[in-house]
Amino acid sequence: MIEEVIGAAIRVHKELGPGLLESAYEFALMYEFSELGIEAARQVEVPVKYRGQELGVGFRADIIVSDNLLLELKAGDDFTAIHIAQLMTYLRLMNIKRGLLLNFNKKYLRDGIKRISI
Repeated sequence: MIEEVIGAAIRVHKELGPGLLESAYEFALMYEFSELGIEAARQVEVPVKYRGQELGVGFRADIIVSDNLLLELKAGDDFTAIHIAQLMTYLRLMNIKRGLLLNFNKKYLRDGIKRISI
């Protein structure tokens, strides 16, 4: 499934190119997933608990694919250590094992893909 997701992201990038807001790529990816019959949800609210207390929505996951792959979309220069740490924390809090950081602000999307597993 990861190959299909990356293929969809590459199609979106080829069509739209770099330089747009993350939300544009998010909507385009959701369209691609729909066309491929891939189950996905966008802007999923994720609650955070602290010492057993529900703190409310801690963050919104960009896209969750088939309940087992988290996509974090970026449209910036390069990934930093904080982007990787952020995705790893999201994966841990959501109990998901695999994630992809996708940076659409690259000439070639292949240079903006980072796989993360916990």
